[in-house]
Amino acid sequence: MNKRPGGWARCLPQSLLGRLTLLMVAGVMLTQLAGNYIWASQRRAESQVEVANAAQQLGHSAASAVRFFVSLPPNYRPLIIQQFGEMGGTRFFVNLNRKPVAAESIGPQPLADIAIATVQSTLHADLPNHANVRVAFVWPEQLVVGDDGTRLSALPENRVRQIMLAKPAPVLLMQVEMEPGHWLYLATLMPSPYFLDSGKLFTRDHLLLHALSLLAVVMLSIPVVRWTTRPLAALSEAATAFGNGERMPALPETGSREFVNTARAFGAMRERIGRYIDDRERLFVSISHDLRTPIMRLKLRAELLDDATLRAEFHEDIDELEMMVKGALQCVKDSDIHETPTEIRLDSFLARMVRGAQLAGHEVSFEPVGLSVTAKPLALKRAIGNLLENALHYGERAQIAVRAVGSSIRIAVRDHGPGVPEDALAQLFEPYVRLEHGRKQNSSGMGLGLGIARGIAQAHGGQLLLQNAEGGGFCATLVLPNGSTSVDAD
Repeated sequence: MNKRPGGWARCLPQSLLGRLTLLMVAGVMLTQLAGNYIWASQRRAESQVEVANAAQQLGHSAASAVRFFVSLPPNYRPLIIQQFGEMGGTRFFVNLNRKPVAAESIGPQPLADIAIATVQSTLHADLPNHANVRVAFVWPEQLVVGDDGTRLSALPENRVRQIMLAKPAPVLLMQVEMEPGHWLYLATLMPSPYFLDSGKLFTRDHLLLHALSLLAVVMLSIPVVRWTTRPLAALSEAATAFGNGERMPALPETGSREFVNTARAFGAMRERIGRYIDDRERLFVSISHDLRTPIMRLKLRAELLDDATLRAEFHEDIDELEMMVKGALQCVKDSDIHETPTEIRLDSFLARMVRGAQLAGHEVSFEPVGLSVTAKPLALKRAIGNLLENALHYGERAQIAVRAVGSSIRIAVRDHGPGVPEDALAQLFEPYVRLEHGRKQNSSGMGLGLGIARGIAQAHGGQLLLQNAEGGGFCATLVLPNGSTSVDAD
């Protein structure tokens, strides 16, 4: 009597063809699983390195943001944060709090722990004067953004677009105490938002991908693959052309259903973006036109002033306001502002800056010399203002002297401080380089003023000379060719 197979043997095909087929499928599956295990192990090691590198970069960026806000006066900080929210241009969601916000962590995750440890060590290294640092990963729906208990979900969409995705991703939260009672709150996503998935082994998506890949290799041929990818290539070319501002005909709505839906969605998106660009351009023209009228009225009212000196100062302020408005509007338009060089009477120009410093309680001296120079007023004011600010911060008092040497005008700003070591003079133009004396006198500075002033001088065809003054102190001399009309200095 024939015995029927029992147990798991009942699941085996009865025919040889079925059994061989099952054996081949089992062999391929075992190969795929072994390959997936090896790949996942290597990927996990690579992910650890990638997460550490990404976290280090985020730590450096966060440290730069902290230094920037520390350098600002406290009453300016909310304004800058408001501008970030309205204009974008930063990878962080930023907030200011009086105390650290309690963060509900996502729980122990190997890759998250690596990122947190790396960010903490980077912040401590870059911000040695800020010991109170808190770092955590929080899910968006549990993220509290303010010390008053405000949650992320309560904020408008334009403020949280940096950290909100269709599929929630863990948010890296960094809190640094700038001064007692002033905590800077920074939240951002990792460069790879779903980095936690990269450390998992044998995920369903990976297994499904291998199965589909095997099926595609076995079942599909090269012509079918080409037929499938041809519409995607057309979509890619259309997207690239649209991004470059080129006009492309509409994508043909032929092919698979998915491609037809994608082509229609792309066409609708292109039309919406085009309308947005046109509307923004019209808005820019409208704002420019509307602001021109009140500025003109101010100029006409200034003409009614009896005091000639006061009238001239009003005109200078209105001209400066007009240039600042143009600059702000040009920033909205993503275009550089081009300031026109004009003839500047240095006596009145510098006298106004000196009066402003004296009203602030500083000791500044200046002797009129009756010289003029052709330059860009706002740029020149910024350069001299940086030199004067340095002199007042690092020296007891400041002196401004103007003289003509050959075909150039030299504007020297001297202080009466301790001076600078000769071997350190060349380093002063480097960004963020500050000497020990400078850090003691002005802890909020960033070491950018001299570099900016030199850039403005060079843009005018001149140069900035630094030297220790005879008899003590430090002297910065702005050398401008008389009649300079070179490229934009801003």
